[in-house]
Amino acid sequence: MEITVRTRERTYPITIARGALKRAAELIGPCEGGAFILTDSGVPRCWVDELSAQFPRASVHVFNASERAKNIGTYTEVLEHMAACPIRRSGTLIALGGGVVGDLGGFAAATYMRGIRYVGIPTTLLAQIDSSIGGKTAVNLGGIKNIVGAFHQPSMVIIDPDTLSTLPKRQLANGLAEAIKTAMIGDAALFAAFEDGTWKNDIQGVITACLQYKRSIVEQDEDEQGIRRILNFGHTFGHAFESASGGEYLHGECVAMGMVAILENDEIRRRLEKVLCAVGLPVSCAYEPRRIMELVSADKKASADGVTIVRVDEIGRGELRTVSYGELERILTRRAG
Repeated sequence: MEITVRTRERTYPITIARGALKRAAELIGPCEGGAFILTDSGVPRCWVDELSAQFPRASVHVFNASERAKNIGTYTEVLEHMAACPIRRSGTLIALGGGVVGDLGGFAAATYMRGIRYVGIPTTLLAQIDSSIGGKTAVNLGGIKNIVGAFHQPSMVIIDPDTLSTLPKRQLANGLAEAIKTAMIGDAALFAAFEDGTWKNDIQGVITACLQYKRSIVEQDEDEQGIRRILNFGHTFGHAFESASGGEYLHGECVAMGMVAILENDEIRRRLEKVLCAVGLPVSCAYEPRRIMELVSADKKASADGVTIVRVDEIGRGELRTVSYGELERILTRRAG
């Protein structure tokens, strides 16, 4: 299956098919200025070998798998390696891995020689249904997640559900958090599939539904000036939980807890908690409200007047709402207590 994303920067295809990784060279085509494969140590060697065999002249750079590795230092190492190859302006950076690889690779591609071709091949469910499209690229700085970055749309995205066969159970649940988020804000039928468990019969269908929804939002608001902020449901507190935990919790786990924390409708929160628990995601953690608020106020989504949050009073329908820091702290404190 192919989904087409149309943005101001470019129009690009997303290929979703089992076995697509084996056809990567055919799908990507010539890399006239050189091919540079970026991956991390968490990606199974079989997927790296599958890709690199199709690009025998490509340079492969592997960094340590960790959210902490998504920093300026690793970014600099990647650029230095690209320059040493050398990768020319007509070259292609191919990011093979999860969200960290995609974020880092996309940012390197956005800034190297003022922008080169970038192809995403996400191998985790989280990246396949969320971070692989939309053009957001970034690294962390000073303990703040994704505070340095750029919008740089990929030239194409190749999604092979077969890569999920090597994904640990915790990482699978990590990705499902973003799928459940999508269901909460824009797809009641998908949420129903999570409630009755039928989602398990069609993971490719889950991926496709999430991508189709995100495409519709990104095409309306490429630079996140308006409606695209709806995709941040669960992230207001989630990013802060992630930074405060120091790596104890994964991104999707923090989004799950962030959704629960910010929901004001008790009935919907109970239904959400049941779904999250069923797929193996946490619904709460211990935290110090003041520290979480410090991190929220430093987040790129914050402004001097307050924070734009996503309110869900009906499953399948999210609404944007700007709240003051005081109101947000009251919500957070109530959940903590």
